[in-house]
Amino acid sequence: MLILASAAFASTYAGRTAEPLVGVMARDLASTPETIALVTAAFALPFACVQPILGPVADALGKEFVIKVSLAVLAISLAASAFAPDAATLLGLRFISGLAAGGINPVGIAIVGDRFPMGQRQVALGRYVMAVLLGQLCGASISGLLAEWTGWRGIFLLSSAIALTAWLAFVMGFRGLAAPPTKLSARVSIARYRAILAIPRARALFLFVFVEAIATYGLFPYIAPLFEERGLGGPFEAGVVLAGFGVGGLLYSLAVSGMMRLGLRRLLVGGGIVVAAALLSFAVSPDWRLHFVAMVLCGFGVFMLHNPYQTQVTEVAPEARASAVSLHAFSFFGGQALGVVVIGLSLGALGFGATLALCALTALALGLASAWALASPSAQRPR
Repeated sequence: MLILASAAFASTYAGRTAEPLVGVMARDLASTPETIALVTAAFALPFACVQPILGPVADALGKEFVIKVSLAVLAISLAASAFAPDAATLLGLRFISGLAAGGINPVGIAIVGDRFPMGQRQVALGRYVMAVLLGQLCGASISGLLAEWTGWRGIFLLSSAIALTAWLAFVMGFRGLAAPPTKLSARVSIARYRAILAIPRARALFLFVFVEAIATYGLFPYIAPLFEERGLGGPFEAGVVLAGFGVGGLLYSLAVSGMMRLGLRRLLVGGGIVVAAALLSFAVSPDWRLHFVAMVLCGFGVFMLHNPYQTQVTEVAPEARASAVSLHAFSFFGGQALGVVVIGLSLGALGFGATLALCALTALALGLASAWALASPSAQRPR
């Protein structure tokens, strides 16, 4: 479990380190914050697109093998990013890092399912997700804290060292490779995906998580430049505020057993309300400390939505669970990548306050719509 957690931590840490550094990297590389903000999309988009491919590949070549290769490529691409001479090179290397990271977390969840019996699996997955959240939390906060001393290039070298450490742990801990259970078949994989997409409940879940990612995660790369523009602080303050999202997720993971007593409908509606309120308060808060509190609430509310989506998607197609989870991850990270572009356009056209108000309205509508759709018995029947 510790080895799997180290891989999950390295992957999510690498994905969140660049967000508080957008303004610093833009000045150093003689580019614009809007261009450098695309480092998030350059990481999330390949992460999403590779999911439908890596699921069948991991089944054919071995899950442990795929994670070992992914960690090695991630460590190399992160080290190379520290020496990027311009924005175009940095974006290209972030694309490679996103591809590599896409072969770690979802495959790690599959390994947990393989190696832990059902009686222990829920606790094991909880610990695995905790490592993911800690990676998000530390990635945003540590990069903002250390940027003033190490520079953004030193942050990328630190991320590479963390990925290399996880790779060494994985190589030493998983010395033998299990025999692949099946051969890789494009025809079988496509047939499974078609069957999953024929289920209305599955399509609804993919849509909900896609919209959730656009309305929330798409904001993150713009926090640092907006803070500088409004005189609220630099990379340190932006990193602390972004870390608040991970804090909210951790608080939800600690309270999840009690939250389940609300029931699915109330949990989803409540999540939409909490996210909407947090985003609206974020728009009017005059101090970065209040922004941190709002981001903690936002993280808590997002996981009130995301956790039920993630739980529901594991049961829409029990005979093809890995494929369903892959499509779920594809939708989620595709939404993150598109969200950066959508939010950037909205900020330019509508401004900060109107954009956050629109995101808040979207989150509220998402909570209400998903509560209605997922509680509908008709949504469970295949077409």
